[in-house]
Formats: sequence, structure tokens, C-alpha cells
Amino acid sequence: MQSTETPSDGHAEVRIVAASPEVARRVAEVLRRCFAATEQRSFPAGADGGTRLDLTVDTARAAEPARSWLETSQSAEAGPPRT
Repeated sequence: MQSTETPSDGHAEVRIVAASPEVARRVAEVLRRCFAATEQRSFPAGADGGTRLDLTVDTARAAEPARSWLETSQSAEAGPPRT
């Protein structure tokens, strides 16, 4: 069952779908190195096999290099300075 709730401010819901559980876990590990995250939840991806992992990341508690990227992207969203 999918949640229709929007994550709280500063959080993002991430879904990883991969052919094997190992590949999905490796991607989740990279995300955990950049962001604080909840424990992953694992599900079958479909009739053809595969794995789906869901986790929530906390972008307010980002580590480098994600912190630098977030700060840069927030500045870019504001647009160029007005003169």
C-alpha cells in the first residue's frame, strides 16, 4: 500500500527498484552516506522478480557532498540577483 501523505518539510520519500536486492541495497547505502535516513523497507518489485526498497531521507541532516549540492541548488532556485 502506497502512502499518499506528503513527507514532512525537509524529508523526501525515495523508492529504489532494482533487479537484485544487492543492487538496491548498494544504492540505499550511497543515499545514507549523504543523508540521515530511516530503515529501508523491502518489497518484491513485481512478477518478473527484482526488489523495491523504500526509505525516507532527511535533507535537513545532509552530509557532504549532499549539503554542498543542496545549498547550491537552493541558490539556483532563487534565480539570479536583481539589480
